Amino acid sequence: MQAARRNVTDWDEFNTRIINEFRANEGRVAESDGHPTILIHHIGAKSGTERVTPLASFPEDGGTMLIIASKAGSPTNPDWYHNVKANPTFTVETGTETFLVHAEEVVGPERDEIFARVAADRPNFDEYQQKTTRTIPILRLTRVA
Repeated sequence: MQAARRNVTDWDEFNTRIINEFRANEGRVAESDGHPTILIHHIGAKSGTERVTPLASFPEDGGTMLIIASKAGSPTNPDWYHNVKANPTFTVETGTETFLVHAEEVVGPERDEIFARVAADRPNFDEYQQKTTRTIPILRLTRVA
């Protein structure tokens, strides 16, 4: 999947293809290299419009999961990050399940430890961090009861 992402010229088309594949295959996406993919239904910070974005997720013990605002090492955070910060409670799809979550940014030493662990398993994230001067944000998603 990483090689495919490096050559993307139309992100809307790429995301639509991933979303369709996700929904057609109970959450499985061939390009994810076997790693979990989720769909986040975030609300536009300015527009109020719901948008759906496929993201890699990193499950944690206790049922929470992490998402990383890498934007492939771009100098700016992805639009979905700003939307989630403005509207931190939203819906996610995982496999065949859909539920509400609340997002909180992970910061400081905890963020650094998590990022190092993720980058050790998925070196593309280390490459992304090397390409930018910004600290790539990590958000923890907790299911809302």
